[in-house]
Amino acid sequence: MAWQPEEAPIRELAGYLKDSLNRYNQAAQRHASEMLQQASQSPDINNYLCYILVHPNPPPDMAVAEYHVIRCSAGVLLKNNILGLGRALAPAFIEYIKSELLLGLRDPHHQIRNYTGNVITELLRIGGVMSWTDMLAQLISLVENTDGNTTPETQEGAMGALLKVCQDSKDELDEEYDGYRPLNILIPKFLLFTQHPVPKVRMQALEVVNIYLPMKTQSILVHIDTLIESLFRLGNDADTGVRREVCRALVHLVDIRADKIAPHMQGIVDYMLTQQKNTEEQDLALDAAEFWLTVGEHEHLRIGLGPYLSEIVPVLLASMVYSEEDRARLGGGGDDADVEDRAEDIRPNFAKSKQRLPNGESVEVFDQRKKSNGKTPGEEALDDLSDGEIDEEYDSEDDAYAGMEDPEDRWNLRKCSAAALDVLATVFHQSVFETILPYLKENIRHPEWPYREAAVLALGAVADGCLEGVVPHLPDLIPYLISLLDDPEPLVRQITCWTLGRYSRWASHLENPADKQKYFEPMMGGILNKMLDRNKRVQEAGASAFANLEEQSKDLLKPYIEPIVRQFVVAMGKYKDRNMFILYDCIQTLAEHVGSILAEKPLVDILMPALINRWKFVKDHSRELFPLLECLSYVATALGREFAPFAGPIFLRCINIIRQNLELQMAYNNDNSLDEPDKDFLVTSLDLLSAVVQALDSRSAELISGTTPPFFQLLTVCMADPSNDVKQSSYALLGDCAIYVFEQLHPFLPNIMELLIQQLQIQSLSDAESDTGYSVVNNACWSCGEIALKQDSGSGMAPYVEKLYNRLVKIIQTPEIPSSVTENAAVALGRIGIGSCDELAPHLESFAYPFLDALQKVAETDEKDTALKGFCMVVGRNPEAMESCLVPFFRAIARYKHASPELSALFRQTLIGYKSFITDFDLFMSAIPAPDREALKSRYAI
Repeated sequence: MAWQPEEAPIRELAGYLKDSLNRYNQAAQRHASEMLQQASQSPDINNYLCYILVHPNPPPDMAVAEYHVIRCSAGVLLKNNILGLGRALAPAFIEYIKSELLLGLRDPHHQIRNYTGNVITELLRIGGVMSWTDMLAQLISLVENTDGNTTPETQEGAMGALLKVCQDSKDELDEEYDGYRPLNILIPKFLLFTQHPVPKVRMQALEVVNIYLPMKTQSILVHIDTLIESLFRLGNDADTGVRREVCRALVHLVDIRADKIAPHMQGIVDYMLTQQKNTEEQDLALDAAEFWLTVGEHEHLRIGLGPYLSEIVPVLLASMVYSEEDRARLGGGGDDADVEDRAEDIRPNFAKSKQRLPNGESVEVFDQRKKSNGKTPGEEALDDLSDGEIDEEYDSEDDAYAGMEDPEDRWNLRKCSAAALDVLATVFHQSVFETILPYLKENIRHPEWPYREAAVLALGAVADGCLEGVVPHLPDLIPYLISLLDDPEPLVRQITCWTLGRYSRWASHLENPADKQKYFEPMMGGILNKMLDRNKRVQEAGASAFANLEEQSKDLLKPYIEPIVRQFVVAMGKYKDRNMFILYDCIQTLAEHVGSILAEKPLVDILMPALINRWKFVKDHSRELFPLLECLSYVATALGREFAPFAGPIFLRCINIIRQNLELQMAYNNDNSLDEPDKDFLVTSLDLLSAVVQALDSRSAELISGTTPPFFQLLTVCMADPSNDVKQSSYALLGDCAIYVFEQLHPFLPNIMELLIQQLQIQSLSDAESDTGYSVVNNACWSCGEIALKQDSGSGMAPYVEKLYNRLVKIIQTPEIPSSVTENAAVALGRIGIGSCDELAPHLESFAYPFLDALQKVAETDEKDTALKGFCMVVGRNPEAMESCLVPFFRAIARYKHASPELSALFRQTLIGYKSFITDFDLFMSAIPAPDREALKSRYAI
């Protein structure tokens, strides 16, 4: 018999659910939570939760309104239980819930329909879309009103459930099951539903289409013409939500089928302008504004916007003015520099992994951490919960500041419009400037601050694209902008900092000293002063603008370093937590661009005590540690050996942070109920250790020898970490240790080389991890080359040569691998030849050409020099193997202009050897282009 509920358990469970939500009676709430925990062990608990969710009639002693909240709570708990049990769900429960759930979609309350859709989605996600094959058909039938008795509310609920299923199982729906691909059936239905009489159904049907458009799935591409017809039909839909989805779809089509957009450009431009002018609907206007940004970045379509600039640019400018609501909420900010930051004011900060280039230098690789969810470009994937929905992980006790986050931290119409103006300026240059010039003249000195602020924003937005047109006006504009740094409105001071930063390259590169004194020095001084503004937002803007000025000015800042460093130190003493993050960026950018000048003792004495005090203040578990560690990495590199007095405690603390993180990871692996440690603590600590090793060079051996647990044991564990970011930093540190402390590294080589060889297996990289995975392989190749260089004599590399050869040659023979990885692999292979030329010689014919090809574009560095040295030694052991690529080899020698004496001698020896070896050497040389022949003759007398 089918399962049937009993009244007493329903009443009892409803009572516990009610009390669990009662924050005013903590004893009752605690008791209810305990009883619900006990009830979770009952085999029927999920049946009862499902019954309460979908049946609206309350127990006799309970009010309908009160029971509604209980039903919502039952829906949340049911979904969490399904999530927790996964495939362990009892078959009897699954059968019961399948028979009941659709009742929830017919409920008059939209919250109940939402929760029912969540449960359906979770069941399909865990069991797979084929585990409930008729559910999609039933949902479609409800949307279509097949029986003629389905209410509009139920149709909305069913369409909402379909939307959730497509969001959570989008990839699975696009897979084939015995010749059946669900999406092939669904997409035509969704396109048909764009004509549905219920507005929300039309909107959500198009929302599903926008999920799949960026995926470029064939299921939707075959219906592109039908989709475009639907978009044109829906363009003037009365529902704002529908028009938003139309705008989003058109934006997606720019990247997917630009050829379908181009013929209708004029009509689409007019449509988007109309939607963006709808200032009452900011979200709709934002989706329309995304179109200019996307088209402006499209290689072929962007020129098509040229005829409409006079219409587009004024709308963008109007959209950059703060709205009345924003003015009331944001304007007139006071002096809050002494007010402590709230935890939620501090932006998340992520570590930036470093990838080693073939010359040993490092570049930062930013983790974008974005997921594709059908959103338009630039939009944060931060969906607000639907009305009435409760986040299963939401804790009401943490809700003291809910909804109070600063909207200026989010992507909005104002920012999108400014970004679009920036992009259009880089495409159309003077045409854009001529369009905005009357606006600037009218508004930049406007008596009302919102118009003054928007004009300054516009001037900054066109800095890159219209510089040539702006330059004649800058002698008048720069002094005026500097005066605006003292504007009574903080928002004007804030945007002025940003705009001045955008023009800092022009000012810093003025050749006339008098002009530099007139424009650059006041600009730099003004921005530095704003770093100590009494308003925290202006401080932040000042620090950010100064970091930009540092990037643009680079070593031209050298004459001004002392006052800059003094201002940084003062700011470090005054800043609250949020602005410390950008201050660290200022310090590290200065260190990066002025380098060893920062190592002068007076500057060290000013900067380092302040940094060390902050280092002592920040706790090991604080996320502020990430930017601080990164900042110290750059400072250590700039200071070199002058960093030695500060290195010991910093080095040991990094070791301790790594040890703690690894221990926490082990604990988490054994008990998943614990919090998983943040890998960024490992990444930043490893990177700082690298910087210290580089700064102290061989003197870092003493620090490495004194760690507990042993340094290289920790490094070996990090090299085997599942996180690519951790491995990438680990192999960078390994390479630095090979360069500077090889004697300490050597005893650990057997274990380290085993891991390194495993890491060079490119076939194991999945598509999802290919970018970060290649960065790990890149650093592994680089460190392998450094180790090989230290093992350049004897049999040190002999146990590893065969495996290393197989892995490295596979890398240099694979064309789709990033060039830096291929180049590092070639350098490593060449260096192995220095100490293991006999072992590599039998393979020479197989790897000679890809080796030479990989090194062709590498600059003439020590790395390339030593790689070619090893290669020549291998060639000397097996000269006959070069027959098929001897011409490229001779050309490579001819084009190498600055060989070291040792390499030059090897080149000469190799050339002379082949001259005596080849019967008709003159005939062979005729195959080499004349410039290369002349180079060989002049340098090596060949």
